Amino acid sequence: MFLIRLSDRITKLLMILAATWAFVLCFITLADIICRAANYPLQGTKEIVANSVVIIVFLQIGFAVRSRSMLSADFLVTAFNPKVKRFLATFGYLMGAAFFAILLNGGIVPAMRSFANGEFDGEGALRVPVWPARFTILVGSALAVINYLILAAAEAFGLEVEDLQL
Repeated sequence: MFLIRLSDRITKLLMILAATWAFVLCFITLADIICRAANYPLQGTKEIVANSVVIIVFLQIGFAVRSRSMLSADFLVTAFNPKVKRFLATFGYLMGAAFFAILLNGGIVPAMRSFANGEFDGEGALRVPVWPARFTILVGSALAVINYLILAAAEAFGLEVEDLQL
C-alpha cells in the first residue's frame, strides 16, 4: 500500500537523520569538553544539546512506533485468548495515536508562535533558535499518529504488515 511505503521511507529517513545528528552532537560535546579543559568553553553547547535531544527523540519516534519498539507491558496480555489480545493491541495502538494527536494539536500554535517571534534559547555569543525543535515535535507526532493507525488497522483487520527494520 502506498501510504505504508511512504510512511516507512520517511520514517527510515528521519531515523538516519537522527542518528547522524546524534553522531555530530558527540563531536560537539567532545570539543566542548576539550575546550573547557583548556579553560575556553564553547559558547552555546548547552543550548545546542538541549534542543538536539528533543529533535533526536522526535525524529526517532516514528521508527520506534512502526518497528513495534515502543515500551509495552504485555505480561498480562499473554494470558488472554487471541481475540482479546487483538482487541487490546488495537486499543493500545489507538491510544498511542490519540496521545500523539493531542501532542500534535497542542504543539501547532507554540511552533507557529516560536517561528513568527524568532524565539531563541540562550544568551550571549550563541543563541539557538527554538522553532526547529518545536516543528520536529509536530513532524514526529504526526508520523507517530500515522504509524499507530497503520498498526491499529493491521491488528484490527488481521492484515500482515511487516515490522520496519533498517
